[in-house]
Amino acid sequence: MKGITILFENDFCMVLNKPSGLPVQGGEGVKTSLDSILAENFSPRPLLVHRLDRDTSGLILVAKTKEAAGFFSSLFAGSRITKIYMALCRGIPSPESGIIKLDLEDKGKAGVFKKSKTSYKLLESVQLEMLPDEGSFSLLELELGTGRMHQIRRHLALIGHPILGDDKYGDFPLNKRLKKAVGIKTMLLHASRLVVPSSEMLTQGLDVSAPLPDCFTILTGS
Repeated sequence: MKGITILFENDFCMVLNKPSGLPVQGGEGVKTSLDSILAENFSPRPLLVHRLDRDTSGLILVAKTKEAAGFFSSLFAGSRITKIYMALCRGIPSPESGIIKLDLEDKGKAGVFKKSKTSYKLLESVQLEMLPDEGSFSLLELELGTGRMHQIRRHLALIGHPILGDDKYGDFPLNKRLKKAVGIKTMLLHASRLVVPSSEMLTQGLDVSAPLPDCFTILTGS
């Protein structure tokens, strides 16, 4: 569990703060995943009910029983859980807050597009001293209205404000300069807050936040 913090736990679930670079599930070329770490440290193994990209840090909820897994999976699928993210992006969006509604192609189904919605709000305009010629950057707060694969990353890239460090949809020359200037080579996307409604498994409901990792604070100074 090195590098993984438990921020909430009861008889039905745990909320963990996952570091960037750790895959959630195993697969080809993956030696260590969050799933395998949970299997090594808990019996019975907590069950995954949603996902984060390997390079996205932050909050992930896991269930302690099969019944709880089914329950929380249904909440995520029904968009009854609020998921808030923070991202550091190139440029300043205009307007500074709004909703991105751009259909996204379904991964694995060429030519099939699905409605997708991401809300965003500018929290801070950032000037990076180590990259003085790059202009301004944005610290954004984002909320998923739908749950498409790589949705936030794709939406921000499509409107011209890619996430720093994104090696799939980002500004690759800028990422290279950022890595050279400060040694940061991870994606600056963080699952910062989960809000879960009250239920028989969470009598008080749940509102948990995870602090920004060091890679953010090094750049923003906050």
